[in-house]
Amino acid sequence: MRSGAKVGIVGGVFVVVAGGVAYGGYNLWNGVTGGASPDVGTRSAPRTGPLSADEVTTTARDFLAAWAAGEADRAGQLTNDPVTAGPAVASYREGAGVSEARITPGTPTGAVVPFTVEATVTYDGVSKPWTYESKLSVVRGESTGRPLVRWTPAVLHPKLTAGATLRTGTAKTPPVKALDHEGVALPPEKYPSLVPVLDALRQRYGGKAGGEAGIETWIENANGTPTSTLLVLSAGKPGELRTTIDAGVQAAAEKAVKEFPKAAVAAVEPSTGAVRAVANNPASGFNTAFQGRQAPGSTMKIVTAAMMMRYGVAGPGTPVECPPSVLWDGTRFENLSGFSTKGDLTNAFAMSCNTAFIKAIPPLKDKGVHNTALGDTARKWFGIGEVWSVGVQTEDGSVPESSGSETAASYIGQGRITMNALNMASVSATVKNGGFRQPYLIPEDADGRKFAKAERLPGEVALGLQKMMNAAATAPRGTAVKAMAGVPWPKGAKTGSAEVEGQTSNSWFTGYSGDLAAAAVVEAGGHGSDAAGPVVAAVLKAG
Repeated sequence: MRSGAKVGIVGGVFVVVAGGVAYGGYNLWNGVTGGASPDVGTRSAPRTGPLSADEVTTTARDFLAAWAAGEADRAGQLTNDPVTAGPAVASYREGAGVSEARITPGTPTGAVVPFTVEATVTYDGVSKPWTYESKLSVVRGESTGRPLVRWTPAVLHPKLTAGATLRTGTAKTPPVKALDHEGVALPPEKYPSLVPVLDALRQRYGGKAGGEAGIETWIENANGTPTSTLLVLSAGKPGELRTTIDAGVQAAAEKAVKEFPKAAVAAVEPSTGAVRAVANNPASGFNTAFQGRQAPGSTMKIVTAAMMMRYGVAGPGTPVECPPSVLWDGTRFENLSGFSTKGDLTNAFAMSCNTAFIKAIPPLKDKGVHNTALGDTARKWFGIGEVWSVGVQTEDGSVPESSGSETAASYIGQGRITMNALNMASVSATVKNGGFRQPYLIPEDADGRKFAKAERLPGEVALGLQKMMNAAATAPRGTAVKAMAGVPWPKGAKTGSAEVEGQTSNSWFTGYSGDLAAAAVVEAGGHGSDAAGPVVAAVLKAG
């Protein structure tokens, strides 16, 4: 311990007094007397094998005590990455302005130890309590065999990532009061999914909204940009920021995603591109609806069907083959449960026949475009592959050039294709509108940014896609019929299930009703109509 620090057990509480500032945490472990435990690094020979319960609890206790005492170097040495951990622990106290802290460990589960931090943050004479939960895990050192805390920034705070730091001070931008497109307030406690979105909008537009900055604690990324406000010590004066969100649609989206452990949904107005809702469960943290990069499964058949029409392979009324399976470049692809059907492309689309779409490869290969046609079509008509300027960070979809069996996989939304709910909502919106309108949260003229552009769908292609999506939503054997029941006309939809190694398929669904389009993905949700379908339907009904 540092000179002047005192350690002891007082009434069952592990207390460290250093530099006149008290830190502490409950000592929940048996067999401990006095203050610090024996140094686990003094064993004569490195240990191997699974960690014992004593190694986990002792290592976690020593680390938490060092952290609470402000002993950054010692805390770092108790991790498997002392070079990174030591400065991070030092920054916690100094950068975040933590004047005192009490760290209370919970009951370990294996090598994982949860704990609660009860801190006081002080800046410029203003103090406020700050409580949150985090956890750490203990691992055995690769070279020494010592039990060590596995270092990750999330140990200090669950929202911290590599390169990010905690800061307390006068906020870099004033707070904002977010409004929907009709001027209805969007309070974060009512719309939790909007918190990361509005944080991002605040950093970009808060300085133009007319407010005054207060004193806050925030997370700052490696570029010095605040990404998330954690604590408000003194409120500033918020400026008003109007977004394209619709409060009613957003409320429906928030409610719908809560039905599943991991789900995301986005809704777009086809005629304008205005984003009407974005919701994720869990609500805090990563914005999967805007930034996810996942295979979209059979919802991609909307773009594949457009490609087939573009190159004259087949139209809505063209008879197509739909055998139980098909072989391409040594890989066999099958329909769900090995079904087969007869009929035209509209029927194959409505029933989500994989093989009918994969059979488009040979005629496209004859034209020399089978590996590039899907990506070219996605960019040309749907804006996928262009850079979108939504107002916050987004992943804008990727349909890379393919080869071999990967080409067949891409035609049914697998392979290296990546999308998110916003991308697929935009695909449905493009079909309904007859042309791509880039999704946005803040108008284009708010800051001079330029929206992505794409060519309008040829009339016969737009009508063909609308016919097929309507059949999926209304035809007797359409895969989207159950989910879209009760959704107002005009309507269309497409289901999807994307295979993910080692888990149940992700459930995908996209559709439109009137002047609203939406898409959802539910992780490990199975068939598109079972999980993602009800989420999209609930959002469309709210529109």
